[in-house]
Amino acid sequence: MPKTQSLDADLAAAKALVRDVPDFPKKGILFRDVTPLLKHGPALASVTRALAASWRGKIDVIAGMESRGFIFGAALAVELGTGFIPVRKSGKLPYKTESMRYGLEYGHDTLEIHVDACAQGERVLVCDDLIATGGTAAATAQLIERVGGKVAGFCFVIELVELGGRAKLGKAPVEALFSY
Repeated sequence: MPKTQSLDADLAAAKALVRDVPDFPKKGILFRDVTPLLKHGPALASVTRALAASWRGKIDVIAGMESRGFIFGAALAVELGTGFIPVRKSGKLPYKTESMRYGLEYGHDTLEIHVDACAQGERVLVCDDLIATGGTAAATAQLIERVGGKVAGFCFVIELVELGGRAKLGKAPVEALFSY
């Protein structure tokens, strides 16, 4: 079987592992749960390889947002041989930080990044499990730029297309493996 057909089949199998959880974290939200995909080693490996495909040689470091962005971002950093920058919720990082309050599909939150997370001009790929309204990714991009990095692009496992989050991310390339 040609490599692209094999990868397509692997990704279809990985997408089938994403579980729908209605009314979480509040009534009216359909949550796309990636934990069954994370538990399945071959699916996680396929997703990681697919996320890496477009970014080899184009980035210096990956930033992932708490918490599932840590998982996919760290795996992607290993696959690409780069470093990883944790972007955390307020009060979780031990050193000096920059912070940003942002809107979510179901409320507000605050993210923080270490002030020395990026070297000046370092090319950063922002990685998370899912893009919905785009608030978390947009806030992360602003934090990266505040500390000297340059957002090279965004990658997500899942995109909730009808929520329009991609429009908040500017001109940097945006990739998502699965669309709903």
